Amino acid sequence: MARRLIPSLNRVLVEKIIPPSKTSAGILLPEKTTKLNSGKVIAIGPGARDRDGKLIPVCVSEGDTVLLPEYGGTEVKLGEKEYLLYRDDDILGTLCD
Repeated sequence: MARRLIPSLNRVLVEKIIPPSKTSAGILLPEKTTKLNSGKVIAIGPGARDRDGKLIPVCVSEGDTVLLPEYGGTEVKLGEKEYLLYRDDDILGTLCD
């Protein structure tokens, strides 16, 4: 049975996107050209509460592609997959096509 993690408070569960190291034709790509620290949002928490008790929702949605900080996040392993858990305010932005 596969486990599903539902983050608490303002946390976001992200699956890191690993860019291909070579093209479909077999040409090896330099590491610098493929390095963009991004991930796909798998799950989000309900949000945090402010001083008045009002809920502040998480600013990203499940399925969003986000820009991640170079360092940080908590590694989580569920089954065979590895994920990272970040606080909402640690995520740098949402990537759009």
